[in-house]
Amino acid sequence: MNQIPGEFILAFLGMVFTAMFLLSQGLAVPVFGEASKVRKRIRSRLNLLETASNQANMQSVLRQKYLRRLSPLEARLEQLPAMESLAQMIEQAGHDYRAYRVLLLGLVLAVATGLVVWLFSQLWWVAVPAALLAFWLPVLKISRDRGKRFAQFEEGLPDALDAMCRALRAGHPFNETLQLVAEEHKGPVAHEFGLTFADINYGNDVRRAMLGLLERMPSMTVMMLVTTVLIHRETGGNLTEVLERLSSLIRGRFRFQRKIKTLSAEGRMSGWILVSVPFVLSAAIVLSSPTYLPMLLNEPLGQKMVIGAFVAMLIGIFWIRKIIRIQV
Repeated sequence: MNQIPGEFILAFLGMVFTAMFLLSQGLAVPVFGEASKVRKRIRSRLNLLETASNQANMQSVLRQKYLRRLSPLEARLEQLPAMESLAQMIEQAGHDYRAYRVLLLGLVLAVATGLVVWLFSQLWWVAVPAALLAFWLPVLKISRDRGKRFAQFEEGLPDALDAMCRALRAGHPFNETLQLVAEEHKGPVAHEFGLTFADINYGNDVRRAMLGLLERMPSMTVMMLVTTVLIHRETGGNLTEVLERLSSLIRGRFRFQRKIKTLSAEGRMSGWILVSVPFVLSAAIVLSSPTYLPMLLNEPLGQKMVIGAFVAMLIGIFWIRKIIRIQV
């Protein structure tokens, strides 16, 4: 009886993991949270505001203070390329890890995974992709936690705005409304509003504190809140009424996003089925006819056909993702 080589089993499992990961990332349509392109546009607008005001970026100032508290070796590691972006991602995810430790963890996972795969398969073209994937696992975990935290913040923001409106009607100043939200609520909303209140309480002006909130939570809803507060500080008006309308607008926006997710559910389910069918069918063939599939995998032409089919599947995943993105 022909047996399937162990390296092809590892390659098959790697294909399954890669396809499912790309599918989960590509077809996931969150109810809350902003896309990375939107956050980049918000970041560019923040940089323009900071440049126009001739003041240093808040994140840069905080990072300089943070680096001064580290040892010389740790500070040098934290100043490596892309470390600032990684440190900001960690902060936005709500963790207190140090960026260089996340990088070292990724290196350890990459070396360990590469060695294990190499010992079992003796194929560098299998070990190297596995090591690269393992290297990025900590960063992907942090990125996923950041997305969840953004979603939790935006989900709790309308209730926080309602609490601010009640506090403003009771006669509390704007600064104290931030403190009340931090004390009465839980999760990312309480944490971020508490940081904003502390920033104002320690002597920073409201404009810089609100821009700092937008830097920590770069989303369209937070930008609307910050813009509303800043315009009110400059021109005056009824801030309570504006915040009420903003809260209603955010809730309506979330209802619309939920409707989009419901309408796109069929397309996402079709994507999962189309990608899963080849792997499920291959496993069924192996279980029902163990001598059938080795005839394909043991031949050089069959191996090329399997690789070509997987490449075509990756193209299909990105195509399905594009179709669903257009629909939503």
